[in-house]
Amino acid sequence: MGKSIELFLQLQLLVLCLLVLPQKGSSSSLFQRNKETEATGSASIKQEQEHSHEVHCSRERSRAAWKVIEEYLMPFVEQEKYQITRKCLLHPDNDMFRDQEQHKVHVDINDWQCGYCKKSFRAEKFLDQHFDNRHYNLLNASQSKCLADLCGALHCDLVMDSKLRKTKCNPAAASRNHHLCESLADNCFPGNAGPSASRLHELFLRQFCDAHTCTGGKKPFSRGGKRTSIFYLAVSILTLMLLPLFYCIVYLHQMEKKKGVQDLKRIPNRNKSKPS
Repeated sequence: MGKSIELFLQLQLLVLCLLVLPQKGSSSSLFQRNKETEATGSASIKQEQEHSHEVHCSRERSRAAWKVIEEYLMPFVEQEKYQITRKCLLHPDNDMFRDQEQHKVHVDINDWQCGYCKKSFRAEKFLDQHFDNRHYNLLNASQSKCLADLCGALHCDLVMDSKLRKTKCNPAAASRNHHLCESLADNCFPGNAGPSASRLHELFLRQFCDAHTCTGGKKPFSRGGKRTSIFYLAVSILTLMLLPLFYCIVYLHQMEKKKGVQDLKRIPNRNKSKPS
């Protein structure tokens, strides 16, 4: 009787073990799956954080494009007192890097400062990297455009620091850039916007678009720009400064000449003989 009871208890214990072990296994596998899911989610979030501020737009070429606009277009726009609308891709607000570029402080040759956090750097490229790493949240990448995309129309390579290599003209690329250039002229200076817009439309075609050809002879920036204006202004100021000095020298020379004539008149004639 005692053996039967002991055997019965052993069978119950065996059944209980068989019922409990799968639950432990399933709990363990479920925990493992949850852990793997959590790890995958964490990796995804980390990856999104690392790549969320990546902007596929060249800061250097965007800076070159704005330099062209500022030097070879804006002086004529200001002269005409014309207001470029936000629809125009050349508008400053359409440059995603414009706010950051305006927060660059060039203290000295090897001293650049961040206008946001006042941190200093030895070169502009390090400041650019600082903007990408620390202040990428200030980029309006959703609404602003990549100004570097307009470099083909604006001849950015001519104002960039890198030395240009002479390459054979590609007719297809020239035609594509010419079409883009004309689209900018039509978009920014429509003919129905008044006389100023019409004049600027024509100027834009001569200043930028006509040079997109493989026939040669036509060069971009034929009308000059801010540099030319500054040069003529400097020459004019220098001329005005030197003009009084020139008249002063001429006046002194004339005075010396008159004084010499008077001195000659006062010299007595010693060869004249006295009357006997």
